[in-house]
Formats: sequence, structure tokens, C-alpha cells
Amino acid sequence: MNTVWRRLLGVERAVIEAVEWDEASGTVTLAVHPRKGERGRCGVCRRRCPRYDAGEGRRRWRALDLGPTLAYLEAEAPRVRCGEHGVVVAAVPWARHEARHTRAFDDQAAWLATHCSKSAVAELLRVAWRTVGTIVTRVVADARAQVDPFADLARLGIDEVSYRRGQRYLIVVVDHDSGKLVWAAPGRDRRTLRGFFDLLGAERCAAITLVSADAAEWIADVVRERCPNAQLCTDPLSVEGPLVKSLRSVVVHRVRPRPGSRWSARKRMRGRTTLRPARARRRLTIRPEEVGQVIVGTSIA
Repeated sequence: MNTVWRRLLGVERAVIEAVEWDEASGTVTLAVHPRKGERGRCGVCRRRCPRYDAGEGRRRWRALDLGPTLAYLEAEAPRVRCGEHGVVVAAVPWARHEARHTRAFDDQAAWLATHCSKSAVAELLRVAWRTVGTIVTRVVADARAQVDPFADLARLGIDEVSYRRGQRYLIVVVDHDSGKLVWAAPGRDRRTLRGFFDLLGAERCAAITLVSADAAEWIADVVRERCPNAQLCTDPLSVEGPLVKSLRSVVVHRVRPRPGSRWSARKRMRGRTTLRPARARRRLTIRPEEVGQVIVGTSIA
């Protein structure tokens, strides 16, 4: 039976002492304690440390819901003395340090936050809106401690995106090889972008071979300064916008429809003429076979 409860609540490396059902509040509380090999460890570095005191007594952690029923884990929370981190609460195998939710609950909330809004996650899991943000921060910090997001970077994409009214921007950096987001920070200037390359380090900056960005000079200046071996290229959208804007000034001659055609008859029924003033007809600047030449010769500065 203990195995069933551990699987349902996502609890591993723990011993279940008792199960209590509160009909009034509709909650299930499991009294647990860590296995022998998991006791007496620092909550930060998880090294074995001597016991300091009993802490604040028993503590509760929110576990995965059992359908409409709220589930909690309850256990002692003693403190240990770590040589590096001082006096801290002892680690428990079912939850992250300083968390009030189990590791399985945190992981589920973080996954949901990547697929729907924080408000929807808060309503579904029956937690506060701010709690969702705290859980996501905790899960991301734990993942970053295990994986190096800056490893093997060679081709980067840099852009700024607006995330709120009032000229609020984020600088985002993506890896073209993996297609994943590497780094993001509020700002839209040289100082913010230099912060990313400071985290990357001189050795990894030298390994960057290509950087794509828009036509912003502040991005180009920082890339040339920090990535001496990188080739800077402009993304297609930054070229397409000015090019289309320039082509709008080019007047393309429209051939007059043949008399008797459906379009000509419809125009006559509206009391309009298909003839244009001589000045308008003289504004022909390109022929269809010259379109390619105009595109090539058009300045987008």
C-alpha cells in the first residue's frame, strides 16, 4: 500500500508512517520521514552534516492532488550545521530547499506554465498567482544548476521583443542549432547585451561563428567588440521591410482592360472611365521584365 501512495503523490526515498483523511476539509495528509540514507543532509549542497536542533517542528508540503482531493505530506524539519552554508533546514528527498510543495508538484506547475497562462495554472492547481511564479523560478534555477545553457554555442540569434506597453523590451538570444532560448533580460541597449557576453566569457565568445540580428547599430557594435570571429548577418525581416517600403514608391503601369471586357463594362456602369489622365499614364517607371533590376538597384538605406 505504501508503494501505491508513493506513486500517486510522486514521493520517493521516503517512508510513509500514517495516512489521515480529514472529511471536513476534504484533504489527505501523509505522515512521512526520509529513509536512513537521506537524513541529516544540508538543504543546499546535500552534504552530510551534524544535527543542530529540531527546527520549528513538523512541516507540511503540498503534494499532487488526488482528483478533487488536496494532498499534503507532513514530516519533521530539523536543522543541521553545514560547514559551508551554516545552520539550515535539513534536506528532504521529496521537495526542493525552502519549498512548500513537493518536487512533483513543482515540476507539474512549471510544465503547465509553459503551455498556458499563470492565471490558468493558479486556478487549476488551486494556488496563488504569485506562487506559480515562485515555483517556476525555483524549477528553472534547479535545472540551470544541472545543465549549462551556454555549452557548445556557435550560431546565435539576437533580437528585442516588446512585452508591455510603454516601450518595455526584452533582449532575447537563441541558439540557431538547437532552436532553444539561451538568455533573456529586460533592456534594449548596449549595456544589457554586454551583460550576456560577460556571462558567456571570452573563450566562448571567441567560439561564436555567426550572429544574426536586425539592423540595429548597438547590436552590431557589441557583437564586433565581443565576438571577433563571428560573422554578423541581417535577418530577412529587417531587409524585407525597408525593401517593400522602397518598392511602394515605384509606380507600376496597369494595362488598360480590353474594351468589352467584364471589368470595362462594370466600370462604365458606375459612370467611370477607364482612361487615365495623360500625366498619370506618363508615370510608368518599370516594365514587368525590369522588376528584378529595380529590386536589385533599389536602395534600402
